[in-house]
Amino acid sequence: MKPALVVFGEDWHGLPSSTQHLVKALMRNYRILWVNSIGLRRPTLSLRDFKRAATKVLHRLSGASKPQTSEAQAQASVDVTTLNILTWPAPRSRVIRCLCAWAIAWQVRRELTKLGMHNPTLWLSLPTAGDACQLIPHKALLYYCCDDFSSLAGVDHATVEQHEKALVNAADHIVISQASLQTKWPQKPAVLLPHGVDYALFSQPAPRASDLPNGGPIAGFYGSIASWLDQALLKKVASQLPNWQFVFVGKVEVDVSTLASLPNVHFLGPRPHDQLPRYSQHWDVAMLPFIQCDQITHCNPLKLREYLAAGSPIVSTRFPAAEEYEPLVHIADNADAFSYALGMQQQNRQARLRRMHAVERESWQARADVLATLIG
Repeated sequence: MKPALVVFGEDWHGLPSSTQHLVKALMRNYRILWVNSIGLRRPTLSLRDFKRAATKVLHRLSGASKPQTSEAQAQASVDVTTLNILTWPAPRSRVIRCLCAWAIAWQVRRELTKLGMHNPTLWLSLPTAGDACQLIPHKALLYYCCDDFSSLAGVDHATVEQHEKALVNAADHIVISQASLQTKWPQKPAVLLPHGVDYALFSQPAPRASDLPNGGPIAGFYGSIASWLDQALLKKVASQLPNWQFVFVGKVEVDVSTLASLPNVHFLGPRPHDQLPRYSQHWDVAMLPFIQCDQITHCNPLKLREYLAAGSPIVSTRFPAAEEYEPLVHIADNADAFSYALGMQQQNRQARLRRMHAVERESWQARADVLATLIG
């Protein structure tokens, strides 16, 4: 029988995270219980939090479920079940924290019994599940850390830091995605596992998206339109280059009214992950226009390698993950340099192939093989 793996990650149905990419690459060899996100901050009285909580409750009452899979996954004997947990996210009170840990552990143990899964390896991508894992019999405990949660926007930092400290002390394995995270826990060795890429998806020619604008070269970005996007820089660049079209694909999570008012700026909304090559392969330059902050310093954006696999020229603000790929990525330190860099990028076959070859061997399967050796 295949070994059991319990993954505490983000919501399965969202845009795929690095955890999802790795787990999908491991599916053939493990039975997997995926526990949807239990949160990194206390909920508020906002409509958004109410809708999210209501959705989780309804899904939980309907029981665990098999996620929808592609035809290729169905043929690969996929063995994964998703579970929505009823709990209180990131509690501060010690009493509530203990009660939540017991409730989470009880729900997971019950599901494991139903599935006939025994002695699992526990994989945590979110440190707030750490307390519960001490109450779940397991073979090994792995902490997969892709972010510096102490600088992550929208997180209850003090509470999450307490959870993370306890998790690090208890973990059998710590895996990090970015070298800058190695300094967080000098007392505990960590395995560096950079993000991978779905190279086949992004390198194979895809048709041009019908909603890409015409009438000039296109500078494009996909991902969350959030607080870490440098809107001041983008507004200046778009104003300096009125003949360029600036395209943003993704969910808008902040006020972009000033930027959206420019006639050459287009917010297209979110698109499924497998449709993204229809954009990145057909715009003239891909952008990584981030502000300077601790969160970006420690980030390792999936889109960086996806842009490279698509062969797109890339212009980025300065942060460590982008600097690792210089000179394939052009680094711009201010708006004027960013505008100049956009104008200097040229699509040619040799440069395109160099970018693609740079990540050809960095597949998610290759990354998952390293993890499989670690966890057994």
